[in-house]
Amino acid sequence: MIRFIRWTMLAASVVVLAACAKPATDPAADVAAIRAMNTAFSKAYVAGDIDAVAGYYADDAVMSPPGMAAIGGRAAIREYFTKDVAAAKESGVTLVFAEDSDIGVTGDLGWQSGNVTVTDKAGAAIDHAKYLTVYRKTDGRWLMVRDMCNTDTPPAALPAPAATP
Repeated sequence: MIRFIRWTMLAASVVVLAACAKPATDPAADVAAIRAMNTAFSKAYVAGDIDAVAGYYADDAVMSPPGMAAIGGRAAIREYFTKDVAAAKESGVTLVFAEDSDIGVTGDLGWQSGNVTVTDKAGAAIDHAKYLTVYRKTDGRWLMVRDMCNTDTPPAALPAPAATP
């Protein structure tokens, strides 16, 4: 009888643990989804579709664009892109994301790092940058939660200190 109770307890424990386990994920599918999202993001940016661009960010996302303070929240990020896309269109600047970005996933978190070339109206490269983006999978959809980019162009030289008498 004691042996039966032990086996029953063991079987019940296995069932409970199996019920608590997260469903299996397919890392290759998640990497492909993030890569497709980056392509769609790039197309939306070039097309000036601000709602689509902002829609790739989580409500609590933080973005750190080059040369300025971090921006928090989807609404503020949307406002940033409204100005940034308009300025890019006016100057004829285009962003070209390299296709060989590095992407990884673990559970509901993913990351992507890569390079961007900034081109002028004639298609000539005028700058290069790199980015690192962290994604969170929410309700089956990958959203950006942290996004950082910086340019390869060195900052302007600081003025020389004033001579002291």
